[in-house]
Amino acid sequence: MIERMDTTARASKIVKHNGVAYLSGQVAEGDGIAAQTEACLAKVEAALTQAGSSKEQMLRATIWLSDMKYFAGLNEVWNAWVPEGHAPARACGEAKLAREELLVEIIVNAAYD
Repeated sequence: MIERMDTTARASKIVKHNGVAYLSGQVAEGDGIAAQTEACLAKVEAALTQAGSSKEQMLRATIWLSDMKYFAGLNEVWNAWVPEGHAPARACGEAKLAREELLVEIIVNAAYD
């Protein structure tokens, strides 16, 4: 069974199937990479909770930066947020994001009970 949560004509915020929750990409506005990353991760955490999952159950994260110059700033926030011993498989690359003011987008897949 596939369960879709917070679905619009374009996308679902969360899709659950076979024990995996697939979260849509999370973005947030803010002043600088640290603020935007913190806000994105707060949205990820809220979506994980909504899906019946948690940071400890993350399987994979895909992170897009508008410019790789933000990589160190992203990692500083990310490393403090991820629970020790529960880091997901992760990829990070550079991409043109939906709006010019966006610096980071974070996409997570996680197991759920």
